[in-house]
Amino acid sequence: MKIGGLSTEGNVFLAPMAGFTDRSFRYICREQGADLSYTEMVSAKGLIYNSKNTKILLSKAENENPFCVQLFGSEPEILSEAAKQLEAEGVSLIDINMGCPAPKIVKNGEGSALMNNPVLVGKIVETVSKTLTIPLTVKIRKGYNEANACEIAKICEESGAAAVTVHGRTRDEFYSGKADIDIIRQVKETVKIPVIGNGDITDGKTAENMIKATGCDGIMIGRAAMGNPFIFREVKAYLKTGVTPPPPSPEERLETALLHTRLLTDLKGEYVALREMRTHLCHYIKGTKGAANARSEINRVQSLDQIKEILKRAFSET
Repeated sequence: MKIGGLSTEGNVFLAPMAGFTDRSFRYICREQGADLSYTEMVSAKGLIYNSKNTKILLSKAENENPFCVQLFGSEPEILSEAAKQLEAEGVSLIDINMGCPAPKIVKNGEGSALMNNPVLVGKIVETVSKTLTIPLTVKIRKGYNEANACEIAKICEESGAAAVTVHGRTRDEFYSGKADIDIIRQVKETVKIPVIGNGDITDGKTAENMIKATGCDGIMIGRAAMGNPFIFREVKAYLKTGVTPPPPSPEERLETALLHTRLLTDLKGEYVALREMRTHLCHYIKGTKGAANARSEINRVQSLDQIKEILKRAFSET
């Protein structure tokens, strides 16, 4: 797939997810076949003012090439300055978040709140795109409380965006209900730049349906990858052959969960990693016979050795 001047091997991407898509998880997903991955959303202001937390978010996985960063903010000049800084540091692509539904983001006029201000959307995209030589993309939703994704996508295209990702829910819907893939089809028919479909892709069949029903150029997988990074190789195999490959063995699931834990520990230290891995690990053990007991233990875990023992027991009972 080609996005501006950037080429990827395929068109199955990992969505940026705050609190989840750090360097360790992106590494795992890229190893399992994700063709592109994005950092958690990074504050443009935080980047300019050298926030310590921002630097951790921008840590690049060794297998992450191209390297894509998602920025959030609402001030065109600050976003532009942050994007320019990132390009100078070797980032391959900048994505602007216009879809985050979190109240603390929306109340600042950022994330999905921008979909209520088409004029500002155009100004942001135009200002940032003129600053860059690398591609600029935008991630949007169906709308804020009413559908206006086609209008916003067209503005993004006319203002210099190289691609747009559309999540088929409004901000008011958050992640509830069923994603509206017809709005993605409408956006695809409205713009000439690549459109990436996002929402409710959980396996090869739903990925194929997204592509066939919308004509989108690529797909983005988010929550379904949590605890299941193997979804990327499954989806790619299904899109190529029409056959769902065998699921990962309990041994591979165990090894992957332990690798993820080690990578996060290397990134953030044992104390933070143990706490941040709890949610990930509860997803990894879904479907195992001992999942209920293991979840309870995971939420009280105090050491890496404990994690190993809990996971070994959970997967041995599968």
